[in-house]
Amino acid sequence: MSAPIAAWLDPAGCPRERPPLAGMAAATRELHGALDAHARDTGVAWLHPTRRTIQRDLLGSPNVVAWQEAKAAFLMLGDGAWSELPHLYARYGTPGTSELIAALRTLEGARAAIVTDSGMQAVALVTDVVLQAGGHAVVMRQVYNKTRTFIDHSARRVGAQVTLVDDGDHAALVAAIRPETQLVFAETFTNPLTRAQDVAALAGATPNLVLDSTIATPWAFRTPPLATGARVVVGSLTKALGGQDTALGGYIATNDTELANQLMDLVAMRGGILDDERAQRIAAGLPAAERAYARRCETAARVAGFLAGHPRIERAFHPSLPGHPDAQVIARDYRRTGSLMAFRVAGADEARHRHIADVLVSCGVPRYALSFDGLATKVNHHRTVSEYFSPAEQVVQLGIDRLIRIGIGLEDADDVIACLNWTLHHEHEVTTAELDAWRSARAIDLKLR
Repeated sequence: MSAPIAAWLDPAGCPRERPPLAGMAAATRELHGALDAHARDTGVAWLHPTRRTIQRDLLGSPNVVAWQEAKAAFLMLGDGAWSELPHLYARYGTPGTSELIAALRTLEGARAAIVTDSGMQAVALVTDVVLQAGGHAVVMRQVYNKTRTFIDHSARRVGAQVTLVDDGDHAALVAAIRPETQLVFAETFTNPLTRAQDVAALAGATPNLVLDSTIATPWAFRTPPLATGARVVVGSLTKALGGQDTALGGYIATNDTELANQLMDLVAMRGGILDDERAQRIAAGLPAAERAYARRCETAARVAGFLAGHPRIERAFHPSLPGHPDAQVIARDYRRTGSLMAFRVAGADEARHRHIADVLVSCGVPRYALSFDGLATKVNHHRTVSEYFSPAEQVVQLGIDRLIRIGIGLEDADDVIACLNWTLHHEHEVTTAELDAWRSARAIDLKLR
């Protein structure tokens, strides 16, 4: 006990003035002196002496009441979502998320946006709010398999139904829609077959279109999907908008502010918002990320053109190619064609495609990795990475068998093409044992644990 503070410890009486910090113990003085100094430097009363915190000193109840009234105004007026409110508690939002939300609203032309800790969290939030008991969802067949699985799971849980429709089959989509259809989910560009959605046609068929534009990004469209009639856009911040493989995140954008506030209420109850540091970093990096994305798209078009003309290639998949099944829609509605592509080698079975992918990465420039839109070009064998547990007949039925995927990075196009061409000419000369030896030597050279 500090002697100068003793007079304030007697239950029988207490001095009129507040207990002085200067008379308190050293640990107390040092902590609160540092907190106050940090607040004076930053203009915000964080509860850590050197960095932002999940909470801040609100100086009393009036500031909380003002925050609650501002939330009520968002709910009543329908002018945006309360995801935009100032930082009260980090599960609701932070300065970093506010900055990123403002940028995403501009990119998507949205009245409201919410940022999440992953792209799948964004999908899950929208599904859980929109798909209700007795409802119905239409899901395009080429959406991400975990998205499709989650919607199926949610439908079973609440007693709803799901219908799968082939991408590009507008007549089948129209036929699948029922009075109880609450959700139509599509993805553009699709992975790995790179189909492009006709957003206007989809939106014309349903007011409940949810579009995952992770691969296309907001930078791909001539007109934002929300302005074309989509109800909701979801996307991953892990890919192009983050652009460096350093930040996991997702987002939801919509002009339906009532829905946006329902989504935020769910976030407030179960969590899932993006953390402050990642949100701040992504927001600050968006201009550079857009430039990098444009560069990847240009490189991808060159690489896809090379593959499409190579004598060993059965088929290349990329939205830039003239023979693309959605070429007319792409020319009309899209200004960039993405960095993701896939190809199939003529006369090669599934095992041989896996071998070719392994030989390709032994060139040292393409890296065998998941995801896309990072700094380095990524390569993987689709069946091994994304459909490992899927029945072979299902993979064939979906047309996603015997595929190697490439997510173009920031390398020069000729360098990526050189590695591909060498592989296509020489992969048959490289044995599995040689690849095993290369991996071992590579791990030693890089000092990998």
